[in-house]
Amino acid sequence: MDVDSTTLLAIVLMALVTYATRAGGLWLASRLDLSERAEIFLDQIPGAILISLVAPVVITGGPAAWAAAAAAALVAWRTGSLLGAMVVGVACILALRSLGIF
Repeated sequence: MDVDSTTLLAIVLMALVTYATRAGGLWLASRLDLSERAEIFLDQIPGAILISLVAPVVITGGPAAWAAAAAAALVAWRTGSLLGAMVVGVACILALRSLGIF
């Protein structure tokens, strides 16, 4: 497999810029003295991003996606585990689609 040196350079530079952006943000955040309200706000960002990525798929996905979303929401509500909710949602949609139920 031949790799174009320009393409490889672009990939490496994009990876470095991505890393620098994230590391710089963490460094800056560690230097700030945030209020309790700001910390609560920042703690909610990962869930908001996940919902913004998943919601369009659920809305247009049909009954299997709706059932998986309901199961994931139930797990998230009962356990508070975002990881557990994602695992249950993925497993549910895989099972429903492979069985041809929806």
